[in-house]
Amino acid sequence: MLIQCGGMPKDAKAFKGVGSGVIKIALKYDKEAYRCVQAVQLGRTIYILHAFQKKAKKGIATPKQDVDLIKQRYKEAKEIEKHDKTN
Repeated sequence: MLIQCGGMPKDAKAFKGVGSGVIKIALKYDKEAYRCVQAVQLGRTIYILHAFQKKAKKGIATPKQDVDLIKQRYKEAKEIEKHDKTN
């Protein structure tokens, strides 16, 4: 809701390697770690690209399959936004 109103959560960080304006928010709940990755805004729309429970497989890096999914969804969100502008 904070992002919808033009704010930015204090625990938001840039999610590098995907695109400009993509952030991640790390959350902890009941000793588990969760991540929400989103494109802050494309046009008038805020896209949630991926939300998942973080499971330590190799250090602290986001697993490649999650990064690949985020990249694909970001690409799709940009296409949707491009299509909406032309209509």
